[in-house]
Order: sequence, then structure tokens, then C-alpha cells
Amino acid sequence: MFDGIKIFTIRMIAGANVASVILMMAVGYSDHLSPEHFALLSTAGLFFPLFLFVNFCFLFFWLIVKARYALIPFLGFLLCYVPVRKYMPLNICSEPPAGSIKVLSYNTLSLAEGVTDEDGVNPIVKYVRRQNADIVCLQEAVPTAYEWEQIDTLLRPVYPYIETINHPNGGNGLMVLSKFPILGKELIPYASKGNLSAAFRLSVKGKEVLLVNNHLETTGLSLEERRKFKNLVKGKLETDTAEQTSKLLIVKLAEATKKRAPEADAVANYLSRYKGKSIILCGDFNDSPISYAHRTIAQDLTDCFIESGNGLGISYHRSGFYVRIDNIMCSEDWKPYGCKVDSKIAVSDHYPMLCYLKMQSKH
Repeated sequence: MFDGIKIFTIRMIAGANVASVILMMAVGYSDHLSPEHFALLSTAGLFFPLFLFVNFCFLFFWLIVKARYALIPFLGFLLCYVPVRKYMPLNICSEPPAGSIKVLSYNTLSLAEGVTDEDGVNPIVKYVRRQNADIVCLQEAVPTAYEWEQIDTLLRPVYPYIETINHPNGGNGLMVLSKFPILGKELIPYASKGNLSAAFRLSVKGKEVLLVNNHLETTGLSLEERRKFKNLVKGKLETDTAEQTSKLLIVKLAEATKKRAPEADAVANYLSRYKGKSIILCGDFNDSPISYAHRTIAQDLTDCFIESGNGLGISYHRSGFYVRIDNIMCSEDWKPYGCKVDSKIAVSDHYPMLCYLKMQSKH
């Protein structure tokens, strides 16, 4: 009788593992769903780490209890290889070769909301100067007159080419600082109350490169809603309140995802006009690596973090949200090296992303 109960229990657990694998696949490939038609389901990618963790637990359990059943979670990982690699890539580190350029993308939270260090200098201005990247893409960057003085004094000697584009409604802006000449710029048109994408034409070592800087639609959560979500993650909310907060969060995220879809489509359509040209794309997508926005924009580009980074690469780190929403991408004529998120500076709600790019010679 005991053997019968044991067999039944093993089969039930195996069935649960199969179900978790099916759900992991559904969530992992949810970026193929259009948010305009499946708004709620299209947010599922945010929960992929949960199913990844559950499958790891099943793998560990089977290796201890009944090793041959470990084939179930192992097959799950194989079937979800693409989303697993998107969310948590593992690459062999290699030094960037001579002649590589360094690219920095950073959502600055309005240049750290105007804070200064003890010396009176904005910490983001100091960080950009210290990193000495060749191309810098900043989001939420609308400097005050005082901050412009610091930029002109500390950054313009390093970056002779500085351009900005602000949203027509004001309040939000993009900035590019470059060691290479900026030949032109234009706003990529799409409907948004405060977010924007812009294209800049650069001359990089004699070759024209299209640089696209993005800040796609935000989650739309208020400070109070973010506070509640943070408490939810920490388990500090009552059951009823936690349920209400969870529902509100999902609805708000779905609404934002639906707004981002046409923005991502607009950027992808703009890029399609330059297919075969040299492209570098940066910015804050406000969405996870498993999302419609990421898949749509990256379809003809190389995601530099997936190609050369390691781990989760969490770039947003406040209000209980811990996810990689910032990106650097490039066309096939560039090879990325050592893409990483720099968590050593925390004056913004985002960490900066850095990457080296080496221009490939055509065969």
C-alpha cells in the first residue's frame, strides 16, 4: 500500500511539473501576443522568473528523489531556451578589441532630480565624464540652466557634439553626447503625452550611423501605488489589500503595455526604412526582455546584453520592480562586447547600461 501511495505521489508531482513547464512556455513566448488585442496576457512576461525558479526547484527535487524525472524540467529549459536566454543570458567574457567604441545608455531621473554632491556638481554629470564613453544616450534629461553650465564646463570638452530633443508637450527630453559629429536629428512620430523616441545621424569614423534614443511609455503607477506594490512584494499587506493591489497593478501594467505597442511599432517601422544601414539603438523601454515592445524593436537588431552580457542585468531598481528595462541594440555590422548594467551608481531609479561595439568589416 505504501508503494502505491508513493507511486501516486510521484506521478502527481510529475504532473504538476509538466503543468509548470507548459505555463513557463506560455509565459516565455507571450511577447508574440499583441497588447492591443491581449492586453492582460501580454504582461505575462514579467512573471517569467517565477516559473523559471519553480522549474529549477523541480529539477533539484528530481535529482534528489528520482533522477530520471529530471528530464521533465530539463526539457522545459530546452523548450524555453529562447526566453531563458533573453531573460538571463550567459556568455563567455572577452575583452573588447582595439578600435571598439563605448556606448552608455542611462535614464537619469531628471538628472537625479537636481541633487548635487558636496562639491556642488551633479553626480550624473560626473559619472558621464568618468565613464568617458564615445556615445552617451540619456533619457529624462532636461537640464536646468545650472546643470547646463556644468555640462558645458565638464562634458563639452569631452563631447564636442551634444544634441537634445524634448517632447512637444514639454517636461521630458532625450540627450545625446557624442565624440563623433552629429549630422542631424528628428523625432520619431507617435502619440504619447510625455514619452518619445528620436533618431540622430552620426558620422562614426567616416561611416554614417543611425543612433536611436528611446523612452517608451511608463507604467503609469502613482507614487502611492508603487509604495503599495513594494509592500506587496515584501509581504507587508493584509490579504484583502494585497489582492486589490495585485489586480490594480496588473490592470495598470496592461494599460501601459497597450500604449507602448504602437510606440514600439512606430520605432520598428522607422528602423525598417534604414534596413541594411548601420544602427545603434538605446533607451528605456519600460518593459521586460519578454515583451511585445522588446521583440518588435529588436526583430532586426542584436540585443547587446543578450549577446554579450551575463545574468539578469536588472536596470530598474525601485518600488519593488527589479527588471531589465533598459537596452542597447545594434545592427549586424557591429559586434557587442561586455555589455553590463552598472549598479554602483544609484542616484536614479535606473542603473546605467554600458557596452563596447566593434565595427565589423564586410566580407
